[in-house]
Amino acid sequence: MGRATLLLLCLAATALAVRAEDPYLFFTWNVTYGTIAPLGVPQQAILINGQFPGPNINSTSNNNVVVNVFNNLDEPLLFTWNGVQQRKNSWQDGTLGTQCPILPGTNYTYKFQVKDQIGSFFYYPTTAFHRAAGGFGGLRINSRLLIPVPYPDPEDEYTVLINDWYSKSHKTLRALLDSGRPLGRPDGVLINGKSGKEAKVKPLFTMKPGKTYKYRICNVGLKSSLNFRIQGHPMKLVEMDGSHVVQNIYESLDIHVGQCFSVLVTADKEPKDYYMVASTRFTKNVLTSTGVIRYTNGKGPASPVLPPAPEGWAWSLNQFRTFRWNLTASAARPNPQGSYHYGQINITRTIKFVNSASRVGGKLRYAINGVSHVNPSTPLKLAEYYGIGDKIFKYNSISDDPTVAPTTATETIKVAPNVLNITFRTFVEIILENHEKSIQSWHLDGYSFFAVAIEPGRWTPEKRKNYNLLDAVSRHTIQVYPKSWAAIMLTFDNAGMWNVRSEIAERRYLGQELYISVLSPEHSLRDEYNLPDTALLCGEVASLPKPPPYSI
Repeated sequence: MGRATLLLLCLAATALAVRAEDPYLFFTWNVTYGTIAPLGVPQQAILINGQFPGPNINSTSNNNVVVNVFNNLDEPLLFTWNGVQQRKNSWQDGTLGTQCPILPGTNYTYKFQVKDQIGSFFYYPTTAFHRAAGGFGGLRINSRLLIPVPYPDPEDEYTVLINDWYSKSHKTLRALLDSGRPLGRPDGVLINGKSGKEAKVKPLFTMKPGKTYKYRICNVGLKSSLNFRIQGHPMKLVEMDGSHVVQNIYESLDIHVGQCFSVLVTADKEPKDYYMVASTRFTKNVLTSTGVIRYTNGKGPASPVLPPAPEGWAWSLNQFRTFRWNLTASAARPNPQGSYHYGQINITRTIKFVNSASRVGGKLRYAINGVSHVNPSTPLKLAEYYGIGDKIFKYNSISDDPTVAPTTATETIKVAPNVLNITFRTFVEIILENHEKSIQSWHLDGYSFFAVAIEPGRWTPEKRKNYNLLDAVSRHTIQVYPKSWAAIMLTFDNAGMWNVRSEIAERRYLGQELYISVLSPEHSLRDEYNLPDTALLCGEVASLPKPPPYSI
C-alpha cells in the first residue's frame, strides 16, 4: 500500500470519527405511586421503576441522555435535571415555564447532552409539590478518560441522597400551602430513603480496608440545611456543584438544599461499622438520621456516640469561605478551570433580588422584588417562541434595584408571571439579599455562576472590594444566611428561558421564582436549538402553526 493511499485512508477515518456522535444513554422510567414507611408511618410516595429514591443516571461528559418518562400518576408531571447545563436547550429543562407537563397516562422523552460538565447532580419532579413524595435520584457526570481528574481513581463511588421528610402525603402538604398556611417542621431526615432505624438493619455501603472511596452527597430535601459527617472518618472535599475544588479536609460539611458535594474517604480505621450522620441545621429541634458504613472485614457494631454537629450559622459562613476553585485542575475540556479569568471581566449589569413573604387575599405568598410568580397555562418559552409572549407575560416586571421590597405580612405583593430579559453574552452581577430570619437557598438553571461573596448585612457597591475575584467556586446553587447577602457573577451565554428559584420547596411553590429570557439576536442554531418535533403543546399555542425553524 502506497503512502498516498495510506494517508487518504487515515484522513477518511479521521473525518468519520469527527462526524460520529457522542455516545447515547437510554433510560425508560415508569413513574407510579407506591407505599413506603421511612419514618414508620405508611404513606404514598412517587416511585421510578418501583424504586425510592429513583435510579441513578451514570453518564460521562458529552454523553447524550435520553429518558422516556411514562407518567402513571393521576397528575401532570415534569422532571428537572438540577445543575445540568443543557446548552442551547431550555426545551428540556423540565419546568412549567419551558415545557407543557406530561399528562397522566402518557409519556414524553427527554433528550439532552451533558456537554462540557463533570460532577454530582440530581433530578426531581417540579410539578404539584411532587418533590415532597420522592421521584428524585442521583445524576453523575464522569470525566472523559482523555481528561484527568486531580486525584487517583477511587475503589468505588457511592451516591448519598440526604433530605428532610414529612410523614404526610404531598397532596396533604400541597393543600396546606394552597390554604395559605406554611408547612411547619419536617418529621425526620432520610439517607437514601431510609431513616436511622431502617438503616441499622443492613449497611448502606461497604469499604475494603486501606481503600479510598468517593461519596457523592446531595441535599435533595424540601427546606432544611443538613450537616453531613462520617463517624471517625475525615472527608477530603474534591468537587462541588460540578467544579473541582481545592482539596481541604473536613470533619463535617454543611450542605444546603439543592447542593451536591463529592468527598474522598479512606478506610483506614479499626475494621467495624461506622455511622454516616445527617442532621438539620439552624432548627430549634435537631432531627438526625444515620446510615451504616461497614468494613468488609469488620467486627463489631458502630459506636452509639455520634460525632457532634456544629452550631450557629457563623460556623457555616466560615466554612463557605474555605471553599476555593481548583485553578490547576482540568475541567470537562482539556484547559484548566482557572483559565477563565472571570474577575477581569467588566460588569455590564447589576441586579438585586430580595426575597420576601406576605399575604395575598389572606393567603401566604413568597416573592422576589415584590412579585410572586405564577405559571400561565402557556409555558413562557413556548409563548416567546411562537411570538405571542406579549399576550402571556411582560418582560422586566421587577426593577434591577428595588428600593422597597415587602418584608412583612402587612405589605402587599403582586402575583404575576415574573420574567426578566437579559442580553445575550453579557457579564452580570446578581445580588441575593435576604432580609428575613431564615436561611435561603437559590438555584439558577442552565448555568454555573461564580459565588464571589456571602456577608452579613445589606449589600452596597463598596462591598465589591471583599469579592473573591480569583478562585471563587463555579457552582449552580448558593445559600444566603439570615439578614445577609450573597453575590454571584456569570456570563449569560446560554440562550433560552431559564428558571431562577428558591430551592426551599414551599417558597418556590408559592411564588419565589422567576424566569430569565436570554435571546440570541441571530436566531441561529449555533446559539439555540429549535423546538423539538416531539415537544408537547398546550395553552394558547396548542393549535398554532409551528414557527419557521432557526437555521445555521
